[in-house]
Amino acid sequence: MNWVNKQKLPAVEAIKHNSCHCLEIEDLWQALHSFFNMAQDCQIDISILNEISDKFPMSCVPFSQAEFTSFIIKCNNLLSPGPNKLTWRHLKFIIKDNMCLKKIINIADACFELGHLPLHFKVSTSIIISKPNKELYDSPKAFRPIVLLNTIRKLIEKVIGERLQFQLISNNFIHLSQLGGLKQ
Repeated sequence: MNWVNKQKLPAVEAIKHNSCHCLEIEDLWQALHSFFNMAQDCQIDISILNEISDKFPMSCVPFSQAEFTSFIIKCNNLLSPGPNKLTWRHLKFIIKDNMCLKKIINIADACFELGHLPLHFKVSTSIIISKPNKELYDSPKAFRPIVLLNTIRKLIEKVIGERLQFQLISNNFIHLSQLGGLKQ
């Protein structure tokens, strides 16, 4: 993988899960899956959602070409593609055609208006890489999952995220001490 620096890993035993070595691929899958998806079966109290008042009316202005082109220019061409195999370099080339860009904007407008993301945008590929400088690599916690998402989905999410951030800040929904991940 060109986006991961080569690392010298020490000789290791098989990863252990439930005090047993993972010698079969199914055992390894179960160990990594249960470790990285620990919250999957946790119970949650959704009654707190009843305390939230109805959403206030917002006008939904269609996305502009400038919003999309300003984001895609910033994207790194070397990032690995998701399951659709579409890289940022390819997407930058595709949106040079205004008709293609307009189609992507139409998809984004429809997703935002309907509050729905199509199923093929939700498919991801997970890659497990080792964390550097660990003494032992016999435990799932010595590894990190990298999730590769659909490139068009990431672009749409970036543009929607920008709009949401603007609405949150302009309507004073974010406390003044909250700075992480916000512009300026």
